[in-house]
Amino acid sequence: MSNEFLSRMREDLTEQERTRTLNRSLFTLIAPRYDDATRYLSLGRDAGWKDRLIARLPDVSRPVCLDLACGTGDLTRRLAMKYPGGTVTGLDLTESMLGQARRVGSPGSIQYIVGDLGRTGFPDNSVDVVTGGYALRNAGDLREALREIHRILRPGGVWAFLDFSKPASRRGQRVEYLILKAWGSLWGWILHRDPRVYAYIAESLARYPDRRQLARLFDEAGFQIRHTCQAFGGMIECLTGEKRR
Repeated sequence: MSNEFLSRMREDLTEQERTRTLNRSLFTLIAPRYDDATRYLSLGRDAGWKDRLIARLPDVSRPVCLDLACGTGDLTRRLAMKYPGGTVTGLDLTESMLGQARRVGSPGSIQYIVGDLGRTGFPDNSVDVVTGGYALRNAGDLREALREIHRILRPGGVWAFLDFSKPASRRGQRVEYLILKAWGSLWGWILHRDPRVYAYIAESLARYPDRRQLARLFDEAGFQIRHTCQAFGGMIECLTGEKRR
């Protein structure tokens, strides 16, 4: 990744039409160390958050499941273990991430495909369960992504998302930004010898809605939030809900 690319990161992240290109370039760079980075940045707690997120999904026998922005397949594999009789697909924008997922191996039958979470290609009302780990925050257009999720979910279909969360107050946002910027810069230097690499986490929150705004967007898109919880001092949020019938 060039210095020019990294120096323009904040500007580019505010432009929806360029976000997909930015994400593809960035995640291609970090794919080989992504699992390490997620573990270190979360102080080893990421796996527990994902376990709890999947545990909140209902017990059904043969659901059609789609894991959006699946990355290296952490949530995808958990879906396959929870629903051994189901159909599980992991979708990601970056082939390098999917390559890492395939190398890990899969419990049961998982299909990994390249695609955008705002344009999945799935038929209307065809999916029972949609998940995403750190997915919505990286959407090129969040409203477009929510419309797409609503389109492909069957009435009453369920969803579960884990992501960084943004407080409503300006002061809280500033404090969170500084913490994430410093923490990401540290691990960017350790893992890539470039402190700017994981600065994208703090930068991406600049254009992401706060918790109350996000809840409103879900409601406007036709979803019912059933459960929400925060972790890591409020910087992480787990959301589960369903498509209103």
